Amino acid sequence: MGSHRRGAVTETAAPAADPRPRPPVRDRYFDTLRAVALIRVVTYHTFGWAWAGLVFPSMGVMFGLAGTLMAKSLERPAPQVLRSRLRRLLPPFWFWGVFVVLAMLIHGWMPGWQIVYWVVPLGDPPGNAWGEQAWEILWYLRTYLWFVLLSPLLLRIFRLAPVLVLLLSLVPVLVLNFVWSGPDNRFGSALWDLSTYLFCWMLGFAHRDGVLQRTRPALVAVVSLAAMAYGGWYAVAHQADFGTYDLDENPLAQAFWSAGFVMLLMWAKARFRVDFAGLRRLRRLDRTVTIFNARAVTIYLWHEIALILAVPLIDQFWNVPAFERYLPLDSQWFMFGVGWLLIAVFVLVCGWVEDVAAKKKPRLVP
Repeated sequence: MGSHRRGAVTETAAPAADPRPRPPVRDRYFDTLRAVALIRVVTYHTFGWAWAGLVFPSMGVMFGLAGTLMAKSLERPAPQVLRSRLRRLLPPFWFWGVFVVLAMLIHGWMPGWQIVYWVVPLGDPPGNAWGEQAWEILWYLRTYLWFVLLSPLLLRIFRLAPVLVLLLSLVPVLVLNFVWSGPDNRFGSALWDLSTYLFCWMLGFAHRDGVLQRTRPALVAVVSLAAMAYGGWYAVAHQADFGTYDLDENPLAQAFWSAGFVMLLMWAKARFRVDFAGLRRLRRLDRTVTIFNARAVTIYLWHEIALILAVPLIDQFWNVPAFERYLPLDSQWFMFGVGWLLIAVFVLVCGWVEDVAAKKKPRLVP
């Protein structure tokens, strides 16, 4: 760029427009919800609190947010969007899977043809009992992948009659619960999870298309609170059947509680235009939310391994007299803290894979 003499008058004093595309402005409300959802997932897998899902149904929230982003992305050609989503999801999954599969092979596991699900998780990837705690979380990736692939069709159906289709999206889980439980195989498991969170995904569509914003507050309040009331009642009333009121063990209760909860969150966002823009003034907190969102797949995939490794690591602390005397080594909260330290290590060591998958320059910290 050339410069001009001080005091010279020129008609080109205004700076030229930067031809480079600017990065989209992040919605800190959605980013914060995603960060809270991830924290709740790690907390639940550490302490196993049955009430955690009632306080914040993290998986329903994550599917709702993903549905909104998917509807926005589908403003572009569907094949392009699907390729982009698969590219962002699969490389981090493959990188993580190499370590898990190798560890299971060392511990006596020998897969059959089902190992193809470790390449594209359209069904639950196989594994042995030794690695179950690590791979059992993959149901979320499998469900997310199916929702992504089905979204071009689902969005088209939704836009034919938005309110009616949204309400009907709760019918599949009712059918599976009361009429036909589905096959006892990978397809059946996928069918249950898709049915459980279909309403939340469609809520994402409803938010993106402005359906919630146009809906009367009284109607939203009645429908959402009724759904939560039914889901909460069903969870408590059927404790004997499931051995707990934990929503994660009760798909119907999970579906209705999450439906009402996520509807309120999405409606509040649309009605009051909540954006948490003030979060940017809290630089450390804002930075933390940014990292959680840029490394969401890494945190989700590696958090169980971090919690697994925390146990033998803490066992070694008992051999140090000072640690034994002054640290609460037998506390779950201490394991929770060590788990997050290990998660941070995995974010630093493995998070760059998400950058590569997104065609960005790899960074230790985003």
